[in-house]
Amino acid sequence: MPRQARLDAPGVLQHVMARGIERRKIFWDDKDRSSFLERLAVILEETQTQCYAWTLIPNHFHLLLRTGPTPLSTVMRRLMTGYAVTFNHRHRRAGHLFQNRYKSVVCEEENYLLELTRYIHLNPLRAGLVEDLNALDKYPWSGHSVLMGKLQNPLIPEMKETPQPERQGQAEKLSLTLAEKTVDEVLRHFGSALNDARQHYRAFVGKGLKQGRRPELQGGGLVRSSGGDKAGLLGLKKENRDPPDSPEAPDGGRGKSDQRILGSGSFVSTTLQQSERILEKKYKPKRTIDDLIAVVADKVGISPELICSRSRQRKPSEARAIFSYLAVEETGYPAADVARFLGVKRMSVHEAVTRGKTLCAEYALLGQKRE
Repeated sequence: MPRQARLDAPGVLQHVMARGIERRKIFWDDKDRSSFLERLAVILEETQTQCYAWTLIPNHFHLLLRTGPTPLSTVMRRLMTGYAVTFNHRHRRAGHLFQNRYKSVVCEEENYLLELTRYIHLNPLRAGLVEDLNALDKYPWSGHSVLMGKLQNPLIPEMKETPQPERQGQAEKLSLTLAEKTVDEVLRHFGSALNDARQHYRAFVGKGLKQGRRPELQGGGLVRSSGGDKAGLLGLKKENRDPPDSPEAPDGGRGKSDQRILGSGSFVSTTLQQSERILEKKYKPKRTIDDLIAVVADKVGISPELICSRSRQRKPSEARAIFSYLAVEETGYPAADVARFLGVKRMSVHEAVTRGKTLCAEYALLGQKRE
């Protein structure tokens, strides 16, 4: 049976898991674990991917990620391939390190953000790596100790951690790294004062100690979201198993299930439709880069060569933004390819894409009239 395509979209919450080949260890010692986290920290910041929870077990790892402008597949390829190369070189081995592809489950945030944070952070205790919650508080290879404020956050690139006052002012928050903002975002669910939030978070984690493996948190739509218990669903008609959140629910109230998704039937339907649109854009026939450059140059009224220059004048700058939007969002070229073509950094392309969408309307592109 062919493998299903992964689901992905900017801003989607995903539970990601990867295991060593033949269940072998992928972390032999603390140096391996530190190497993995250092690489992850840089990738998260560069791709603007948030990591809400993480844990490293000797033969596998768990991450709870929210993707930014960079696709999850790119994030994970950089992380796993880069780590495998470093690991093999250090331990003088060859061959695959990880078992097959990583597994990713799209999660309905409202119901599962905190549940998955707790589930992931309790993994070291379930695996017998720590004895109790007190030991988990100081365990360095799980995000729990960071949320508790016991250890520095290893997901801050180069360990440039800023002091954590009771609550930073608005100006101070603007200077926080993405990893620090993510920690703050999680704790905000448990209180506005830092110490109180940590105590409430710890109590929440403590309540999960007796919950075990939680197979319902491994994806699968309606049945999984019901805790794996089909008994309460079997007596209902199909259309009543998962009522729509609103009259406009995309599945018309029919409970849907997909192993790649953790959430209600309506969430499953919405996610699948969104993914289909992204795949259509990704695989539809592309206009060439030269075609796009010619179209933009004609509309803006400058030469194609000027678009590719480093000129900071208004028209060339606007043309580059429009080109970036059309290439990435409308045609499906990777931002990295566009960045190489223009001779700029990838983050500059992402910033240009946002600006380019507005400019497309102004220049009557995408079928819109200029105001």
